[in-house]
Amino acid sequence: MSRPSDRALIWDQIRYQNTIFWRTPVAAFFTLAFPLMFLIVFTLIFGNEEIPELGVTTAQFYAPALAVFGAVSATYTNLAIGTAISRDLGILKRVRGTPLPPWMYLAGRIGSAAYLAAISAAIMLGFGIAFFGVRIYPEAVPSLLITFAVGVACWSALGMLAAALSPSGESAPAVTNATLLPLAFISDIFIPPGPNTPGWVTTVGEIFPLKPFATAFQDAFNPQVIAATEGWLGHVHWPELGVMAAWGIGAVLLAIRLFRWEPKGGERVGRKTPVAVDET
Repeated sequence: MSRPSDRALIWDQIRYQNTIFWRTPVAAFFTLAFPLMFLIVFTLIFGNEEIPELGVTTAQFYAPALAVFGAVSATYTNLAIGTAISRDLGILKRVRGTPLPPWMYLAGRIGSAAYLAAISAAIMLGFGIAFFGVRIYPEAVPSLLITFAVGVACWSALGMLAAALSPSGESAPAVTNATLLPLAFISDIFIPPGPNTPGWVTTVGEIFPLKPFATAFQDAFNPQVIAATEGWLGHVHWPELGVMAAWGIGAVLLAIRLFRWEPKGGERVGRKTPVAVDET
């Protein structure tokens, strides 16, 4: 009997991680439904009128912004928390004792997170199109897809780094929330940019990778920005992609150096802990 291909093994791991995700209703709610609730609430509170400073409606601003937030939650938050918990339970240590190459196991985790990020964004944008008149411009679709791919890769790397830095699985939610939520408020996710926004807030937001992700993604939905550029390459925000790429590469290098497969601090692993690996 021939050995399954690397692609088949990785796909098995992605499916396995997806199964675990859907069997955890809380994770599914906060990844998929929670950002959608923000879109509904913001649109109902502020009305779906045009925002003068931006030239787009409330939904046209918030749908892509919250699609980015959902994608970051699916990658950064879920990877950091899930990987740290699996490490504490001894699952990662057991994976290394199986015939499955460890890198394939991690590839399955990251692939599952990217898949869920795409689902989260599709739900957000689909809901916005169906109920709030959100419009997608065909000429900006290539830029949108490139931005999403780079952003998901960047935040997946940061999620693995956060898992490596978290002292335990219990502390991982605090680490991710303490780093992600403050950034969301200064990265044009929850609050539209305005003329009274302090300059230092804008500068700080542009240094970190969330605002570049949101800006490049949102501009693919802004008709004024689209009209000012020609050709699909003109719609690509290269500086913002460069910021995300730099953060992603840095996170990969640090994660490789700091990542540990065994529990930190000598935590005891329960005998009845299930092995979370598909050995097919």
